[in-house]
Amino acid sequence: MSRIGKLPVSLPTGVTIDVSDSNVISVKGPLGELKQSIDKDMKVEMVDNTIVLTRPSESKNHKSLHGLSRALIANMVVGVSQGFKKELELVGVGYRAEAKGQLLEMSLGYSHEIILQVPDEIKVETRTERRSNPVITLTCMDKQLIGHVAAKIRSLRPPEPYKGKGIKFVGEQLRRKAGKSASV
Repeated sequence: MSRIGKLPVSLPTGVTIDVSDSNVISVKGPLGELKQSIDKDMKVEMVDNTIVLTRPSESKNHKSLHGLSRALIANMVVGVSQGFKKELELVGVGYRAEAKGQLLEMSLGYSHEIILQVPDEIKVETRTERRSNPVITLTCMDKQLIGHVAAKIRSLRPPEPYKGKGIKFVGEQLRRKAGKSASV
């Protein structure tokens, strides 16, 4: 049995779930509504305010879909009840970011400004304090979307291993390399 797939997903107060005939799961909560289609072979049941997923066979495909489906449903439940938050830190001299509505304007050491249109579902905030690196904060209820946008922002200037300059997640540990050693 899948270790992740067999765990039940408990529903917090204020969260409702609806399963349609074609296995489209709709989760509604205080922050909004999310929909996700899962494989038609997976069986979704409500038991005592928890969601339990079962699979029809022990085939490799069904085992992998079992854990995946449970994780997707659990992420939707957490998203509509609490939401997700990602913080990115800009490390480098002259690096800055400014949010103007859904536009994120960044100066990352290139010859031009980078302007990124952020989807409407994501709320963007920037924070720049004196003597500290600028921080971009993304909040959203969809874990897949926020992860995709955060990865896109990070890919504009990934952190380099020698000085650590670039865009990194807050709290991320980078593997640093030693520079050139002086010749004797």
